This record gives sequence, C-alpha cells and structure tokens, in this order.
Amino acid sequence: MDIVRYALLIAHFVGLAAILGPFLDQWRHDVKRITRTMVWGARAQLLTGLLLVGVAEMQDYDVDHVKIAVKLLVAVAIAGLAEVGSKRTKALTADSVGGGVVTFWWLIGALTLVNIIVAVTW
Repeated sequence: MDIVRYALLIAHFVGLAAILGPFLDQWRHDVKRITRTMVWGARAQLLTGLLLVGVAEMQDYDVDHVKIAVKLLVAVAIAGLAEVGSKRTKALTADSVGGGVVTFWWLIGALTLVNIIVAVTW
C-alpha cells in the first residue's frame, strides 16, 4: 500500500507543479492566461488529494478531518476558478487583456499558495 501512497503523492506534487509553474511563468507577462495545464493540474490535485485521504484512512493513519475539509474547499475553489477562467481565456482575442481572467489568475495562484501553507503548517 505504501507504493500506492507514494505514487499518489508524486502525482499530487505534479498537479501542484502544473498549477504553480504556469502561474509563476506568466508573472512577468502583461497578458495573463489560465492554461489547460493549470486546469488539469487543479483536477489532478483534487483527485489525488481525495485518494490520498482514502489511502490514509484505509491504513488507519490519524487524519485531521478539519484540515482536509479546509484543503478540499480551497482545492474545489481552485478547480472551479481554473475551469471558468480557462473558458474565459479561450474567448479572448490575442490583443485583449481580460480583467476577469487576470482576477481568476491571481486567485488561482493565491489559493494554491494558501493550500500549500495549510498543508505544511497545520
């Protein structure tokens, strides 16, 4: 079961990198976009996080359910913002700077950092 847990943990970190990488890469650009990589990263984070909790419960680890609930709410918010922001990004032309997309972009980055802080410090 440890192999499954480690594989899920690695996939969880890859999902994190898929969200945070494009966010940090676009920091210096004027036009912010929600990439498909960010959307799939958010989906991966949500799915692998739930599976990690399931594996932990099966192995009788002591799981802090309040922490998991907070992380789940933040992850669902990130995934929802990524999905909607991606659709708005597709609607933009090459020249336009969508104010709504920029807001979604900032929220996705900020909430991702919040989730990291909750995971590490709680």
